[in-house]
Amino acid sequence: MWDGMLNGMLTGISSTMVPFNIALVLFGCFMGSLIGMLPGLGPITAVALMIPVTYGLDPASGMVLLAGVYYGAIFGGSTSSILINAPGEAATVATALDGYPLARQGYPGKALAIAAYSSFSGGTISVIFLMIFAPMLASVATSFQSADYFALMILGLTAVSAFAGRGGVLKALLMVVLGLMLATVGTDQTSGVQRFTFGSLELLDGIEFLLLAMATFALTEALSIVLKRDESSDSLDPKMIGFKSLAVSKKEFKLIAPSIARSSVLGFLIGVLPGAGATLGSFMSYGMERNLAPPEEQAKFGKGSLRGLAAPETGNNAASSGSFVPLLCLGIPGSGTTAVMLGALIAYGIEPGPRMFTDSPEVFWGVIMSMYLGNVFLLILNLPLIPYFARLLAIPRNFMVPMILFFSLMGVYLVTFNDFDIQMMVIFCIGAMALRLMNFPMAPLLLGFILGGLMEDNLRRALLIYNESISFMWERPLTLGINIATLFILFLPMLRSLISSRKNGDGDGPCRYRRHEF
Repeated sequence: MWDGMLNGMLTGISSTMVPFNIALVLFGCFMGSLIGMLPGLGPITAVALMIPVTYGLDPASGMVLLAGVYYGAIFGGSTSSILINAPGEAATVATALDGYPLARQGYPGKALAIAAYSSFSGGTISVIFLMIFAPMLASVATSFQSADYFALMILGLTAVSAFAGRGGVLKALLMVVLGLMLATVGTDQTSGVQRFTFGSLELLDGIEFLLLAMATFALTEALSIVLKRDESSDSLDPKMIGFKSLAVSKKEFKLIAPSIARSSVLGFLIGVLPGAGATLGSFMSYGMERNLAPPEEQAKFGKGSLRGLAAPETGNNAASSGSFVPLLCLGIPGSGTTAVMLGALIAYGIEPGPRMFTDSPEVFWGVIMSMYLGNVFLLILNLPLIPYFARLLAIPRNFMVPMILFFSLMGVYLVTFNDFDIQMMVIFCIGAMALRLMNFPMAPLLLGFILGGLMEDNLRRALLIYNESISFMWERPLTLGINIATLFILFLPMLRSLISSRKNGDGDGPCRYRRHEF
């Protein structure tokens, strides 16, 4: 195995480390970061736009370019989420939860720098895993069935506790249910039955994620800025934003380093599973860190926690690299973006799968080795520009609010080209603003919406396989293990409360803990 890996690395180095391919990696990272920063334009759009550029290139060079664009878009997607609370991609929703509050507190440079360091670390660690464990993990991914995926989605929904504040667990659960309900709008792909369309032709294809994300985050944030007229923190002093703001102290590094390590492993493993993708990787990484944090650190989540920022940003980048495992080793796209890249591979006449190791080693190992180079380029490209990006928050409120509204509305319109979506966006914004004023969290709504369709499809397939019986939830050891992990996470706050009460040994201890926890 090690001889084969060493030979593959040498093949990848010889394929990638030529001036032309190095320039393609640099160009891909730059274009991916640029497109990823724009609200509404995610990795799928970035890769699709770059496919015509690859015409005329050899397969290795073309895939190196597309890979650079892919992880460049993931890398740069956090910028709009952190600065203007406009997550244009599902994978960056969790990043906005602590990144934006940290930026509004006067630390936009630190927030962007931590996101960059986390992205670099997650991408680099996952590439190492990809190089060593790809063939083995590919066989593990094939062992997952519909029942296992359904249980995994339920496990992902348990991350809802990470988005609940004091006394907000029930509110978070209600928002998950609302998100699941919104996911059912449209035409049933199996039966062709129209569901909750109210006779509207525009709703036949369902609700766009970008529309919902912009309405619940970006537009509501713009309205909140308008309502908080008396706050002086709405604009920052440009003198505070410089290269010194990028510094991360030793104490802060020690705080986020374990989170980065854990999220890299978890994100990569989730990314390996076809269909899971960077979105689930970011949400589950965030939920894991929030549940592992001590009570005093948990109170900071959602208010500018460094761990809450580092974990999802590491998780989504690690999952992005992990999604190449099913693509290259099995020919199964692990996400929407890798599905587009699969089409590019087929257009080159390359059949992804187990034989790709021997039939096209220069492409397989070239893509992997280019990721090392790409992560370095992304860090070099983005770090010097962070002070200039951070200056967006120094723009006066009178200009900031129209800018957020413009990018949000145009981002949705340029994706759908439908004015009905703009009207729906306004309606959702009004509803989201009312819920926000009642302290309902928005992230669980998007989590339920994202996972709703995947859960329904896998549940339907599992019921067909098991003759409409729910015994699939416990008959397979893997499914049972995932369900046990879900129950453990659900009851973890209760266990912590009991442990805390025993340690304190008096009646005041449990109450004191519950004030912090709930």
